[in-house]
Amino acid sequence: MYRHCLFCASDLGDNHVVEAFPVGRRLAFDPARGRLWVICRACERWNLTPLEERWEAVEAAERIFRETPLRVSGEQIGLARHREGLDLVRIGEPVRGEFAAWRYGDQFGRRRRRYIRNGVVGGGLAVGVLAGSVGVVGGVVALQLGANVLQVAGFVRQAVTPSTQVRLTDGRTLKVKPKHFRSLKVRPGGDEGADWSLVLDHDGGSSLLVGPDAVRGLRAILPRINQAGASGGVVKDAVRELEEVGTAEAYFAQLESRARRTGHGYMPVQGHPAHLRLALEMAAHEDAERVALEGELAWLEEAWREAEEIAAISDELTLPDRVRVRFQELKARWGR
Repeated sequence: MYRHCLFCASDLGDNHVVEAFPVGRRLAFDPARGRLWVICRACERWNLTPLEERWEAVEAAERIFRETPLRVSGEQIGLARHREGLDLVRIGEPVRGEFAAWRYGDQFGRRRRRYIRNGVVGGGLAVGVLAGSVGVVGGVVALQLGANVLQVAGFVRQAVTPSTQVRLTDGRTLKVKPKHFRSLKVRPGGDEGADWSLVLDHDGGSSLLVGPDAVRGLRAILPRINQAGASGGVVKDAVRELEEVGTAEAYFAQLESRARRTGHGYMPVQGHPAHLRLALEMAAHEDAERVALEGELAWLEEAWREAEEIAAISDELTLPDRVRVRFQELKARWGR
């Protein structure tokens, strides 16, 4: 198994994700043709791997690619970034970049458990305040305050919560306090995501954000609005919301119309059902991640075409019948 680039002799690095082929930090594979390349990060050339080392590696790469939620696809190229740092470049018809429920289930589940714990602590703090009230102003006031201890705890938590800072592309920073969250509103745009905007109140007044600034605002504020987290069922509903729309940009634009279906139209984000708010937060983070990946697709497409020409010649010269049979098995397994 080689470890250096065939073109520039640079070390190709290693990975701990594809056990059958632990070489390289960026692997390209074609499940239809059974080809596997290691992309050199120094010269960006594609190194075709030896035939005998491809079979299990291609199969593993396809499985990992499908399980990785952070994916973006063009017409012939798909790019996925594994949490361990391995990049997988898939050649062929794109696999739909759906949001995986497991990606968000743990995140929102932990948030929910933390919120409940803090609510219990805050409730105890509020009870202490109520006990003091009994001694000072009598039981009537204490009973009035005690009608909703958790609500009092929420007020206490909000009072001590620091401002959220939203950094804009022009260098300005908006300071947003919890009281401003109540008026946060997404204004609809076209079906494909054009012209949607974000109404954001802050210490300096009110701003209408568009484009990257609007996404930045959502990314900064939604985790605070959704601090109570969610159950697994609500997370699945949020994932389904995004899958029905297709893209993050389209979801931003269609949020208002989808909220109307639930009887929550024309309302600020905080007034929407939990699954819509969670879907909006997922879309905001997914949009930012995809922007970073999409810039790489163009040069990957060009590099693949060059590498494919070389691989086609190489494989046709050395491809025995047993290898052809194995490739056909791989195609059948993945529905090709």
